[in-house]
Amino acid sequence: MTTTGTNLLLSHILNFLSPPRFSPSKTSTQPPTIIALSGPQGSGKTTITHHLATAFRAPPYSLYVAVLSIDDLYLRRHDQLLLAAAHPDNKLFSHRGEPGTHDLALAARVFDTLLSRDDEVVLPVFDKSLHDGAGNRIEGGVSVDGKKVDVLIFEGWCVGFRALQDDEVVRKYEQGMGSGNPLESLLEVNNALKGYDVLTDRFDLLIHIDAEDIGYVYEWRLQQEHAMIAAKGMGMSDAQVVEFVDGYMPGYELYVENLRKGAFKEKGRQLRVVIGRERETVKVEEL
Repeated sequence: MTTTGTNLLLSHILNFLSPPRFSPSKTSTQPPTIIALSGPQGSGKTTITHHLATAFRAPPYSLYVAVLSIDDLYLRRHDQLLLAAAHPDNKLFSHRGEPGTHDLALAARVFDTLLSRDDEVVLPVFDKSLHDGAGNRIEGGVSVDGKKVDVLIFEGWCVGFRALQDDEVVRKYEQGMGSGNPLESLLEVNNALKGYDVLTDRFDLLIHIDAEDIGYVYEWRLQQEHAMIAAKGMGMSDAQVVEFVDGYMPGYELYVENLRKGAFKEKGRQLRVVIGRERETVKVEEL
């Protein structure tokens, strides 16, 4: 995303940050503002998050910004293997990715401690390069001063997704959505997604980076994996990446349509930014 695009996001977000946060004598009685950033793999979420955090940490804002990815909330490797074993007929639970493969109890604790302004909050970290690309959460994490956090940027590929009614899942399945997965598998993922409202309902605003063509995700995710292998010497093969992305497609097919209409009842809390293959901004709309 260009500098112009980043400035557009900054301008939108500023509408949700109260002036006392920018005062040199500000107090820390307010809970942090939670900025959710949703977008498919490789769409530039990490880069956008970095630009936003850097801008808000610098003058004239000088805010204390914490950053958390939904990827860092994936189940530990051991727990992921247990989940897969408990659902042997559901390949969507065979590896990290779809709703149901995140540690929602951990996520709720992190949000609760941040919103209650505890002294220290440990943000989890998931290393995707471990176990030949299957990944695992590492011990410890990143500590932040809960009493000082002004803003939490929470980013992820399925951030803001809302569960559908079962009959809607059936309808989409009958229309050929779900990437060939059995209906029962899709319903299990949809049931798991219901628990994610404990996070979504706490967002103050949501920025949705939407791909003009969801097929771009395969190309973008391959770019990401190649970069990680170059940096860490470990990761998935190209064939494994394609198979891995296949596991995310049901989520895009089932839930992005509604996300494009808005994740909240209140209008004005969501910004949709449509991007092209080169991640250029194609369209922006407020929902």
